Amino acid sequence: MYMEFISIQGSALGHQPLARRAYASESDIKKINRPITMRNRYYDLNSYLRNIFGCRVQKISLDAGLTCPNRDGSIATGGCIYCNSRGSGTGAFKKGISITEQIMKGKEFLRKRYKAQKFIAYFQSFSNTYGPYEKLKGLYEEALAIDDIVGLSIGTRPDCINESILTLLESYAKDYLVWIEYGIQSIHDRTLTSINRGHDVDCFKKAINATRNRGIKICTHVILGLPFEDRADMLATAEAVAAMAIDGIKVHLLYVIKGTGMEKLYLEGKYRCLDQEEYVNLVCDFLELLPPDMVIQRLTGDPHPEELVAPEWSLRKNETLLRIKQVLSDRDSCQGIRFRNLGI
Repeated sequence: MYMEFISIQGSALGHQPLARRAYASESDIKKINRPITMRNRYYDLNSYLRNIFGCRVQKISLDAGLTCPNRDGSIATGGCIYCNSRGSGTGAFKKGISITEQIMKGKEFLRKRYKAQKFIAYFQSFSNTYGPYEKLKGLYEEALAIDDIVGLSIGTRPDCINESILTLLESYAKDYLVWIEYGIQSIHDRTLTSINRGHDVDCFKKAINATRNRGIKICTHVILGLPFEDRADMLATAEAVAAMAIDGIKVHLLYVIKGTGMEKLYLEGKYRCLDQEEYVNLVCDFLELLPPDMVIQRLTGDPHPEELVAPEWSLRKNETLLRIKQVLSDRDSCQGIRFRNLGI
């Protein structure tokens, strides 16, 4: 049965400025326990942020010109087989646009489009904990120094984290909302090997354990439709991630882009993309297995049209999201309905 409301201790609060803090303290949060409406039958990021800050909060995607150990030769030079040389980035760094300039332009655009009032600096391109400590510290603090930035979201790999960076992020988490986003993609080591990921599942688990209990929120990225995986494999990833007490998740469709190993597999007829209905139903199955209080930060990707090889339907993001909501409604289902707390 669809749960219209979920009650999450410590997740819902109206934003009140507290000294230097960008959001309420843990002690303040624990005093509040009011129902949160699952408008989309899943706990979406916009609802989560509005529950915390009491206004529209948007992420600003940033390109800091960093790289990845799977590209610079530390592990490999080719990268993961689905990733091209742009690394999901905007290309802003190569154009000479500073972090401050990127944020200011992002704020202007997002204020007009969404009437956003607060913003999170999202270091997205490549691995944003991979680099000299002082350089990373400078990048993060340049972003946090800008008005209306209430937090950081740091995209990275689980093999690109260390104690000094975690301690630095922990210090920011005392005054700001801090998320770290670890790409795991699949819970199966054989899959990670086949996509040239460059680390194993145990590396991911160690990174999660090292990050816990620091006030840093943990998000993981998974990909549906990876080569050589079937439905059972993908749902096993859902159950494994669900059992790890992770705060948030991004679910991505594997789409084929130019200049990647995936393009070669696809053109040789060795890979078939998921069709839209397959993907929609897989996402719904996936959501049903996740904890009801896990923040769903993304349910599909945003390919650059000029780079996309296949599938064409991946460009119709809004259509896909509407289908996900419709299928959940048709099932009378929602996030967490089949969640089992396995306590891994």
